[in-house]
Amino acid sequence: MTISHENELEKLREIGRIVANVLRDMQAAARPGMTTGELDAIGAKLLDAAGARSAPQVTYDFPGATCISINEQIAHGIPGARVIEEGDLINIDVSAEKDGFFGDTGASMVVGTPDVRLARLTRDGKRALWTGIGQVKTGARLNGIGRAIEAFARKNRYTLVRNLASHGVGRALHEEPEHLATWNDPSDRRVMHEGLVFTIEPFLSLGATWAAETDDGWTLVSAPNAPTVQYEHTMVVTRRGAMVLTQPG
Repeated sequence: MTISHENELEKLREIGRIVANVLRDMQAAARPGMTTGELDAIGAKLLDAAGARSAPQVTYDFPGATCISINEQIAHGIPGARVIEEGDLINIDVSAEKDGFFGDTGASMVVGTPDVRLARLTRDGKRALWTGIGQVKTGARLNGIGRAIEAFARKNRYTLVRNLASHGVGRALHEEPEHLATWNDPSDRRVMHEGLVFTIEPFLSLGATWAAETDDGWTLVSAPNAPTVQYEHTMVVTRRGAMVLTQPG
C-alpha cells in the first residue's frame, strides 16, 4: 500500500497502536503454567475490546487470534494445549484489521529468567530489526534493508532464516511489495517511494537457515533446530526515514 491521504495514515496509526498494545499486554501476561491457548484468549479479548479483528483469522481462517510459537517453533504456531514452561523462548505475532486497514507486529521473549545465550539472542534480534529500519528512506533500495541485516548477523555470528520474508501491508495483511528479503538479495532492484507501507521482520538464529513446515499445515520450525527469534514492525517510508506505526501507546 502507498498512503495517499492523511486519513489513511491515521487509520494505519490506529491499527498499528492496537496490535502493539495487544502484543505488549500478551508478553506481560505470559507465565509458566499457562497454555498458549489461554494466552491467545487474552489477545483475542483485547483485540475485540479495541474493535479490531484478527488478521490471520480474517485472511486465512487461522485457528487462533494470534500466532504463538515456542522453542523449536519459529512462526505460525497454533495456540492450544501446549503449556508454557520456565525458560521457554516464545514468539508472539499479532496482526489485525480495523476499518479496512491492517497492522502487523511480533516479538520474541524468554519466559522467566533467560540464560546468557538467549538473553544475547533476544537483545540482538531487536538490534537486527532496528538495523534494517535504519535503512528505510525515500529513494533508497529495498535490498539495502537485507544487506544491512545480513552484515549485522555475520558480524555477530548469527544465521538468518532465508525463506521467511517481510512484506507489504495496509489494505491487506500481505500485499505488494512482496518477498522483502531480510538478507542480502542483490537481484532486488526495487526502490522505496514516499508513503510505501511494509513490515520488516528478520528471523535471527543461532544456526537455523530455514523454516520447515510441520504436519499441522501451519506451524513452522527451525531447520536445523536452533534457537531463533523474530521481531517485527510495520512502517511507512518518508524522506526522513521510517515512520514506525506499531509502537504501543
